[in-house]
Amino acid sequence: MNLEKKLGFLDVFCIASGAMISSGLFVLPGVAHAYAGPAVVFSYLFAGLLVTSGMLSVAEIITAMPKAGGDYFFITRTMGPAAGTVAGLLSWFSLTLKSSFALVGMSAFLYVVVDWEPHITAIIICMVFIAINIIGTKESGRLQVVLVVILLALMLLYIFRGVAHIDSRHFIPFAPFGWHSVFATAGIVFISYGGLLKIASIAEEIKDPGKVIPFSMISALIVISIFYTLMVFVTTGVLSSEDLDGSRTPISLGAMAFMGRSGMIIMSVAAVLAFVSTANAGIMTASRYLLSLSRDKLISPLFGIVNARFQTPHIAVVTTGLCVIGALFLDLEILVKAASTVLILTYILANLCLIILRESRLLNYQPKFRAPLYPYLPVAGILGYIVLLLEMGVGALVMSGGLIAGGLFFYWFYGRIRAEREYAILHLIERISNRALTGGLLESELKDIIRNRDDLCFDRFDEIVEKAIVVDYTESSNTEELFSFISELIEKHYNFNADAVQRALMDRERAGSTNLLPGYAISDIIVDTENFFSMILIRCSEGILLREGESPVHALFVLVTSRDERDFYLQAVASISQIIQMRSFDKRWSEARTEQQLRDLILLGERRRVCQL
Repeated sequence: MNLEKKLGFLDVFCIASGAMISSGLFVLPGVAHAYAGPAVVFSYLFAGLLVTSGMLSVAEIITAMPKAGGDYFFITRTMGPAAGTVAGLLSWFSLTLKSSFALVGMSAFLYVVVDWEPHITAIIICMVFIAINIIGTKESGRLQVVLVVILLALMLLYIFRGVAHIDSRHFIPFAPFGWHSVFATAGIVFISYGGLLKIASIAEEIKDPGKVIPFSMISALIVISIFYTLMVFVTTGVLSSEDLDGSRTPISLGAMAFMGRSGMIIMSVAAVLAFVSTANAGIMTASRYLLSLSRDKLISPLFGIVNARFQTPHIAVVTTGLCVIGALFLDLEILVKAASTVLILTYILANLCLIILRESRLLNYQPKFRAPLYPYLPVAGILGYIVLLLEMGVGALVMSGGLIAGGLFFYWFYGRIRAEREYAILHLIERISNRALTGGLLESELKDIIRNRDDLCFDRFDEIVEKAIVVDYTESSNTEELFSFISELIEKHYNFNADAVQRALMDRERAGSTNLLPGYAISDIIVDTENFFSMILIRCSEGILLREGESPVHALFVLVTSRDERDFYLQAVASISQIIQMRSFDKRWSEARTEQQLRDLILLGERRRVCQL
């Protein structure tokens, strides 16, 4: 069952922004400053720049495959179920830890606002968000909008009030531990931008994903990167190293320095709202990974059950929420490093997937957004992420290896024996080696995804194309030989006399076939029956010269129709004319490797559809 599309641009922007405005801002600057000194500002900026490569790759792929599970879904369809299982479990693990990281951060602020036991409060809030996410995604999205608007307003207040109180002496020395530490710290704060992946995991529930997903991801990254940099810059400028290093409440301390106790309370409230926002978005999005893994039979089918009343995966939501609660009691530094490491690995896989998908030349890989500077940007991103992992030290590498090994272990003993899947890397090998390794299952799945993404109804023209005879005519021949071949096909499939059909085709050609565009033509014959309409799609790779002085025909559409189907004949001609005028049609038509790919090119073409309400 597909999830209902309820989320618009503002919802998606706020889900991503709210997921990024969290402990990465209200807790980490103090910890990061102890490693990098005042140059921690560049650590945040560098991390944001590195995220750009992975974000653009994810944005392109998700507009082609807007399905629940986000990066897990497209990694599975690109690199196979083993890599997908690892990515899915690790992304779920990372988002769950990030949500716990947010709730753990609350414990440092709740004492400032009210004298409550922080862990009990965090558990209660987590339970509330479990209930909200079961009731509905739209309700959760609306709450996210309110929280993010309040947070951005309070952050603007902090920046504008704090700039006037910056002491330049606090920036000297700027990088006391060297630039090596600055880059290593960028790896630690990388998790601050993890909220962007949450858009990918809820892609199936986004309205008009081709426009909303890239626009919201790019907007969220730009806005939050600017806020992060300015907030950390102001905090570093108003606090001494002695006060800032290792602090778990750096923003509240900064507000205390220039706004007094009232400012500290205001920013502490903002921090709590940020943690609440992250936990809410984390439970919503992490649960979709379990849903997608379950759909592919890589984990128990229980996690794939969608609540009939609320249209949400309630078992996956509850399980994720309980794991968030369990992780509340882990060490903060372990949470940060583990979550950052998993996020870096995910972006490496995302860039690899973009390269594989582009080079495999899948006909039905049709993203609405194209990442710029291909292949330079994804390659640079991969190298940058590897450097970031190396800069983080041996511990990060060991943790990366351990997490990958754990995911592969789970796949080998559970998913491997339950799920089989066709994936894009097989298409790439097939293209390079010229060996048949695939059966069209991935292309078929992508076709269904495009239909759902673009809300394409299945009209009568689609029905005709689905049943059409498709011929990849590779022989070099004249018009008479081609029409003889077509006539024999029509006799074989429709039981009309081949000689009569050939005469009709030749007569039609002498009268003049319909030339749509150079290289494309329509021919038709009228058969003596009623309520009959069929189509033959012919690709002439060598080109057939139907008439002297005209361009050779590489695509011929033969329409076999009865006289009473005249109106639909005109509609079919109009549809074909619209489809072949698509910008990339020529290239796709020539590159299609199978008859089904030729058929899919017509089925998914841009045209006016006539659908019954």
